[in-house]
Amino acid sequence: MQVGRYAHARQFKRMRKALRTLKGYTGRVMRDVRRQLSLIPDGTLRQTVLDTLVLVSRLLHQPPKGSGKIYALHEPDVDCISKGKARVRYEFGTKVSVATTIEEGFVLGIRAMPGNPYDGHTLAEALEQVEILTNQRPELAIVDRGYRGHGVEKTKVLISGTRRGLTPKLKKLLRRRSAIEPEIGHMKSDGRLARCSLKGLRGDAIFAVLCGCGHNIRKILRYLRSLFAYLLAALITVMQSNTDKAAKNHAQYSATAA
Repeated sequence: MQVGRYAHARQFKRMRKALRTLKGYTGRVMRDVRRQLSLIPDGTLRQTVLDTLVLVSRLLHQPPKGSGKIYALHEPDVDCISKGKARVRYEFGTKVSVATTIEEGFVLGIRAMPGNPYDGHTLAEALEQVEILTNQRPELAIVDRGYRGHGVEKTKVLISGTRRGLTPKLKKLLRRRSAIEPEIGHMKSDGRLARCSLKGLRGDAIFAVLCGCGHNIRKILRYLRSLFAYLLAALITVMQSNTDKAAKNHAQYSATAA
């Protein structure tokens, strides 16, 4: 926490001093555990301690710049994803690819992409998952500019920002690409896609699929609630109309009898 405060205040000399202090503490504990490693009996606990020592050693000797760095000891497979935004420059986690329908926004495919791959290289795998789940190859895929150089040939791919050779129908569909951003936002906030609570790469993959399923279920329930409200309003209108007719007939009968 103190290192982050110094970095935010641009007091880099104090930041480096705090980092050296933390490295010294970590190195002392690591060497002490290594000296007493023979006291730990063979088994799961010993293997866990050995794995942790390997990760700590990598953490202490990793360079400030480069690939394959460790950002969290409890989740060593976390990647640093550059967002390019002024407010949030980086995100730490696993990249997730999402494929939805153009009109309704239902999730047809969602999968975790460990290793922070280039977006264009993930399109083929995303379309393959959609084909497996729906038993149908998508004829058209609309993507953003990060998917340039995708290399997909069996499916027609429209990249955001394309201007040439577009029919009015394709232009209309291309404008619908921005509708996936709110869907991802709802999955992050309502479906808790922003923070995975499962451990490891397998946990990331399972959690992503469950978030997609939950998103579809929420959309179906919302449609059912709207349909129920519409039917209830129609029923109330019919009952009110019948009540008004009965009251009118009763009034006419009373007047005739009088």
